[in-house]
Amino acid sequence: MTDLRPGPHNALTDVAGLRVGHATRREPGWLTGTTVVVAPDGGAVCGVDVRGGGPGTRETDLLDPRNLVDRVDAVVLGGGSALGLAAADGVAQGLLADGRGWPMGAPGAVVPIVPGAILFDLGRGGVWGHHPRAEDGRAAYDAATGGPVPQGVVGAGTGASAGGLKGGIGTASVVLPTGVTVAALVAVNAVGSAVDPATGEPYGARHALGDELAGLRRPLAADVEAARARAATLGPQGQRPAMATTIGVIATDATLTKAQAQKTCGLGHDGMARAISPVHTLFDGDTLFCLATGERPAPDLPGLFALMAAAGDCVTRAIVHALLAAESVDASADGGVVLRSYRDAFPSAF
Repeated sequence: MTDLRPGPHNALTDVAGLRVGHATRREPGWLTGTTVVVAPDGGAVCGVDVRGGGPGTRETDLLDPRNLVDRVDAVVLGGGSALGLAAADGVAQGLLADGRGWPMGAPGAVVPIVPGAILFDLGRGGVWGHHPRAEDGRAAYDAATGGPVPQGVVGAGTGASAGGLKGGIGTASVVLPTGVTVAALVAVNAVGSAVDPATGEPYGARHALGDELAGLRRPLAADVEAARARAATLGPQGQRPAMATTIGVIATDATLTKAQAQKTCGLGHDGMARAISPVHTLFDGDTLFCLATGERPAPDLPGLFALMAAAGDCVTRAIVHALLAAESVDASADGGVVLRSYRDAFPSAF
C-alpha cells in the first residue's frame, strides 16, 4: 500500500469531470436529502450491482451489458424510500435544460439517462411523508461541483443510520501507480453496524490509506462498555423490510465496458462487507453503481485487477469516513429520532 495515495480531495471528484451536489432537508419535521453525481459531457459508462433484499432503484435494467444504452448522464442517491425516487425527475429536467442526454437524432432531441437508488429514512425527522422531491433533485444538480465533497449529515446521508449510530455520506479515492484514479461515494444507512462491538473501532479503519485517519485510536474500555449498555437498552434491532440500505457510486477515469463496470461494483460490495456487519440483508437494499469516464486508456488485465481491488478498498474507506464525519442528530422535538454519532459515542477514540 506504500505506493498508493489518495487524490487531491480524497473524494469522488478526484475522477476528472465528475461533479457532486447535495440537497439537504433538516428543517423541522425533515431529515432526508438527495445526492447527485453528474457525469462529464457525453456521459460515462455505467454498471450496477444490487445485493440487498429490499432495493429501490430507477433505470437499472438499461445498465445490463446486453442492453443498448451504454452511457449515463448522472446517478442519483437519495432518501425517502420509493417516494424519494421522484428526485431523479428534477435531475433529468436539469440535464434536459442543458441539452444533455441520449441523442435521438434531431437537434436538441435528447433523453437524459439518470439511474438512481434510494435508502429508507421516512419518519426519522418526525413527519412520515417528508421525502425528497423533484425540486430537491434539481437543487442537488444545480449545486454539483468538482471540488471537495461535503461529508456526514448531508444529501442522501441526512437521515441515515448505521447499527444504531448516525450514518451519513462518505467518500474516498486512490491514485494507482499507473496514474488511474479510483474513487467511491457511499451513503451509509445499514441494519448492520460499522463498529466492532468488541473494540469500538470501525471495522474498516485498518484499510486506511496513509494518514487519512490520523488521530483515530482504539477507544477506552469504558466507552465500549457504555456503548454496549446503550445498545442493550435499545433491544433487538429487528426492522421491517427495506428500512435501511447502503447505496453508493464507484468511479474511475479508466476506460471500461459495461460488463467491467458491473464487475467493479461487485468488488465494491466486497468492500462494503469489510466495513459493515451484517450486510446485504433482507432489510437492506444495498446497491452500488460504477461510472467509467474513459479519460484514460482501457487497462490491461493486471491493471483491471488492481482497479477492481482498489474499488473495494475505496468503498470500505468511504464508509469509515461517513461514520466519522456524521454528527449527532436529535429530531425528537418533532416526533423524530435521536441518532448519536460515533464521535459522541466513543469520544476517547479521538
